Amino acid sequence: MAEVDFYELLEVERSADEKTIKSSYRRLAMECHPDRNPGCEKSEAKFKAISHAYDVLKDPQKRAAYDRYGHAAFQNGGGGGGQQGFEGFADIFENIFGEFMGQGRSNGRSSVQRGADLRYDLEISLEEAYHGTDEEIRVDVAARCDACEGSGAKPGTSARGCPTCNGHGKVRAQQGFFVIERVCPSCHGRGEVIAEPCRDCRGEGRVEKSKALQVKIPPGVDEGTRIRMQGEGEAGARGGPAGDLYIFIHVRPHGLFQREGTTLFARAPISFSTASLGGSITVPGLDGQAHEIRIPPGIQSGKQLRQRGAGMPVLNGRGFGDMVVQIEVETPTKLTARQKELLEEFRATETGEECPETSGFFARLKGMLAGD
Repeated sequence: MAEVDFYELLEVERSADEKTIKSSYRRLAMECHPDRNPGCEKSEAKFKAISHAYDVLKDPQKRAAYDRYGHAAFQNGGGGGGQQGFEGFADIFENIFGEFMGQGRSNGRSSVQRGADLRYDLEISLEEAYHGTDEEIRVDVAARCDACEGSGAKPGTSARGCPTCNGHGKVRAQQGFFVIERVCPSCHGRGEVIAEPCRDCRGEGRVEKSKALQVKIPPGVDEGTRIRMQGEGEAGARGGPAGDLYIFIHVRPHGLFQREGTTLFARAPISFSTASLGGSITVPGLDGQAHEIRIPPGIQSGKQLRQRGAGMPVLNGRGFGDMVVQIEVETPTKLTARQKELLEEFRATETGEECPETSGFFARLKGMLAGD
C-alpha cells in the first residue's frame, strides 16, 4: 500500500506553521471521528492516519526528520525492532541536529579537545604605548608532555580502542521509541583507553611548565588592547591542539598627559601677565620633541590650543593624533610691594573694556537689582 504524504493527509502546505497544522488536524479529526461515523471503516482508517501524521508533524524533531527522509525516518523505529532497528532513527536525528550545532559525525568518537585559552595582563607606560616595545613575559601553562609527545601513553606503547563503546565514545540505551545516548563512562568520550599511562603526565599528555615569551607591542596600543599569541595557551589533552594566549594591555597613568583615543590632553597653567600680554610655552611631547605653543593675548582659562600631529600614533595604521593643551590662568598669590603698586595703578585705569565679560555680568546684575 502506497504511503500518503503527511502534509497531504492534513491538507496543509509543507511550510505551514504549528498553529495551522493543529487547526487543520482538529477539523479533520472531527469530520472522520469514529463516534461521528459509527461502523464506517474508511472514516476510522482515515482518523488513524491523520492522527499518526499529526503526531509526527507537531513534534519539531520528528518533523525535521520527516522533511528530510520522509517515511523512511520512522521505519523499523516503533515496532520493537531492538537496538539495531533504532540505530537508523537515532543516526538521522544526530545527523540533522549535529549539523545545526556545527558538529559532524564520523565514527561517533568525540573529537580531540583543544586546549584552553589563557589571559595575561601586561602594564606598560604611555611612552611605551607611543613608541611600541618588546616585552618578555613568563607564564605558567599546561604544555605538551615531551616524554610521550602528548599521547598520554607510556613511551613505546599506544592507546587502544575502548571495549565498552567499541571506539565510538558513546553508549546507547533504548527506551521505547527513543534512544538515550550518553558519554561512555569508561573512556569519557575519547573512544580509546590507555592501558599504560605515561609516568610524567599520568596519561594527560601535558605537564605544567613555566615558559618565557617575547611579546611585541605595536605603537599606538591603548588601555584594553588585546594581543593574540596563537598556540601559546594550554596544550590540549592527549595531543589536542593548544589554545591561544591573549595579552591585555594596561597603560599606567602619565604625569602630564591624559589620553582619549589618539588625542593627548595636557593642562598648562600660565601667569596672569602671559595670559594678558600673550607669549608662548614649551610642552615636551612623547615623540621627544619640544612643542612650542603660542599664547594669544587675552586668553581665558579653559581655552584649548591644538597642536596637530603631536598626539598618539594610529594603531596598525598611519598618522598621528593631536595634542590639546588646556590653558589655566593662575592668579598670583604672593606679590611684592612694587607689584601691588603696579596693579593698583592698572586698576585705576580700568574702563571695563579690558574685561568685557566681567563688566557685562555686573551690568546685568545691577539691572536685576533695579528691577529692569
